[in-house]
Amino acid sequence: MSSRPLRQKLQALQCHFTWDFEAKDKVDVKHNLQALALKVEHTEYRNRGVYLATKAYLYHLQGCYKEALASLEKAEEALKQDHPTNFSRQVLVTYGDYAWVYYRLVNYEMVELYLGRVHQICQSLSSPEPYSAQIPEVHAQKGWSLLAVGLRNGEEAQKCFQMALRGDASSQEFQAGLAISAFAHWTHSCSDDDQKEATGLMENVVHHEPANMEAKMCLAGLLKYKDPCRSKALTEEVAQNSLNPELLRRAHMVYRPQSLHRANSLLQQAITLAPDYHLLHSDLGKCYKMQLERAALEEREEIQAAAIESFQRAVETDPRSIFSRLELAQLHGEQAPLHAEEMYQNLLEELPMASKRCQQAIYLHWGDFLLHRKGLRQEALEMYKAGFLVSDVPVFEWKQLRKRLMNLAQVFKQDSQMDEAEAIYRVLGL
Repeated sequence: MSSRPLRQKLQALQCHFTWDFEAKDKVDVKHNLQALALKVEHTEYRNRGVYLATKAYLYHLQGCYKEALASLEKAEEALKQDHPTNFSRQVLVTYGDYAWVYYRLVNYEMVELYLGRVHQICQSLSSPEPYSAQIPEVHAQKGWSLLAVGLRNGEEAQKCFQMALRGDASSQEFQAGLAISAFAHWTHSCSDDDQKEATGLMENVVHHEPANMEAKMCLAGLLKYKDPCRSKALTEEVAQNSLNPELLRRAHMVYRPQSLHRANSLLQQAITLAPDYHLLHSDLGKCYKMQLERAALEEREEIQAAAIESFQRAVETDPRSIFSRLELAQLHGEQAPLHAEEMYQNLLEELPMASKRCQQAIYLHWGDFLLHRKGLRQEALEMYKAGFLVSDVPVFEWKQLRKRLMNLAQVFKQDSQMDEAEAIYRVLGL
């Protein structure tokens, strides 16, 4: 059987294989698989099916087709349990994913089987297209999928839930999806208008779903500076009532500036619930680093060892975690500079495969090492410039690179090296 007509039919499907939700950055597959496992277990909504289908797509990216098919089977079962009255509308995306996985496995008989099932459902919905249907359930599943692979997709996810709500304006689940998407978008835009919109939407969700701990944690984040008292109260409610390790992790971030002890305690609690979730160990290492800054001389060795152990555990649970490896290299820099330099060199070799933000982080940390540990100002400057030019999105690393360049320009000016200073200002666009 020729695969060419099949390919054309497959391209018409609405599923993870045809949704371009990797366009903005590279997907950290292992991290997303870990995060999705937690979402499936702790979700506040009836969206386990789409999370499991998203996992199947990520398994396919790793070439793990047996695991992909197993995840799709779980997705189908979850949809039957969560949506017994409208299963056929909910399963369109999963059937599309099935068709694509079998296509990758060159099993065209099974491809035709699932294409046939999709076609039959589309016919029953009187869709003008044979292999797709513009229905709210599909739009919402795309929205949840976008959020599942990164908050950076918040704006695009908002559009999906807005389309879903046009078809079913009363759905509290779609309204919650829209609110979470707006929150996600705000975390990247940091715009006052986006914050106001997200806050209004999230207040509505919390009002209608007072037991929704995810919504309360999002609202706590939105109100952190606008209404700190309420933000803390919401965070404490989440900390007291949630067994979701990711929500406990987010709660610890609210406590960390004022109470490292409370933050540390929440992370330890989360680690007992999800010992293999690398971000928990990484965040615990950051808590120890903050303690290190305030520690008495006789306490430093023990705290530094605890920080190294936490970041090492983070790397063990996710060997591709660039940020944890950078933290480890920085901690080793003082006492074992040769070991730290080797770690940086290994990270530099991975630059082409890293996301833009990770590239900027590598340039930033390596530049700091060159400047402060080796005294190589010119070489550090080149690293800061390279990192700054990777992207102009004002994430933390970009801002730090800009700050480093501004500082070096001042140093060059003080040394009467005006040409070097002017060259930096040109890079900065000043």
